[in-house]
Amino acid sequence: MSNLADRVKEARAALDAHTRETVQWHFSPETGSPYWLEKAKTFNFNPLTDVNCFDDLKKFPLFEDDELRGGPVTRWLPKGLAGKPMYVFETGGTTGIPKSRLVVEDHWIDYEVFSHTLPDEYFPKGSNWLMLGPSGPRRLRLAVEHLAQYRGGICFCVDLDPRWVIKLLKQGKIQEAEAYKKHVIDQVLTILSAGHDIKCAFMTPKLLEALATRLMDEGSSIAESGITGIFGGGTEFSPQWYRFCKEELLGPDVFMTPTYGNTLMGLACSKPFDPADNYKITYHAPEPRAAIEVVEFNDYNKVVGYGETGRVKLYTLTKELFIPGFMERDEGEREHPCEPYPWDGISGTRPFHEFAKTTTVGVY
Repeated sequence: MSNLADRVKEARAALDAHTRETVQWHFSPETGSPYWLEKAKTFNFNPLTDVNCFDDLKKFPLFEDDELRGGPVTRWLPKGLAGKPMYVFETGGTTGIPKSRLVVEDHWIDYEVFSHTLPDEYFPKGSNWLMLGPSGPRRLRLAVEHLAQYRGGICFCVDLDPRWVIKLLKQGKIQEAEAYKKHVIDQVLTILSAGHDIKCAFMTPKLLEALATRLMDEGSSIAESGITGIFGGGTEFSPQWYRFCKEELLGPDVFMTPTYGNTLMGLACSKPFDPADNYKITYHAPEPRAAIEVVEFNDYNKVVGYGETGRVKLYTLTKELFIPGFMERDEGEREHPCEPYPWDGISGTRPFHEFAKTTTVGVY
């Protein structure tokens, strides 16, 4: 048996054990959250005795995202974490009441785990960071800021309201949206010119392209600005764009790593770049704290075969939040485990085809 096969088995055993521990925490009267303690009364099984492995999570009904809308948000706080300082992070909110998540330390832990995947050669310890992405009620700004601090640096942030941009685009106000993008890039150039010795950054594809193009127009480049490492994320991170980014926007002196994540999952890392993959981007969830399956479109409890297309099903398994079977608004292809991440991955992530026509991608 190969070493990778051994590690796949070990990772699955760890996921099973973590699942048992997480369910016991969230459904025990002493430590559980009001939401799940109440919800358990409606199940035809007992989570405390009948969930003994990850596959047992399929006993739960699919989680409806509307459950995350409105308050009181404290219904999600496990009794075992009572009294700790809390954050509220939102997702969506373009129309209606946004979905929200209560957080204590998960955003810190997620990005500390991610930190250990970054090559120090391009993300030097002690370096300062630039955060160029959505701010406001989203967790991304505070998470990247913590990442910078965890690695010994300071984070410089640019304010960004993506909801305003989406509203402009839906109204057909393309010039106003472009003006807002220019306003954002103006702020970035000011920070980069101020002598803060910024070497690392988070950027979304659209904003990275806008910044790189602006710098080239001015006779400079990302590398000449001093940045050596970038991690990015966003629905437009396609293989075609990835190749364009590496070959034309960044060049050989700037390292780029794609990521895929959200407020519920944390941060999925990408399989290390391999020329043999022809720029295909494969993401692996941060197991065991979160796991994803690529499932059939007509049966959300059945995983598709490797290389086949399906919808993303997410499981959040932390002490702060338990979400069994959340159907994401994304689809993609199931991929094999790899050396750094000995569990299934997903490639080709894109908006779920039934929603794709109604999805608006803004400035970020």
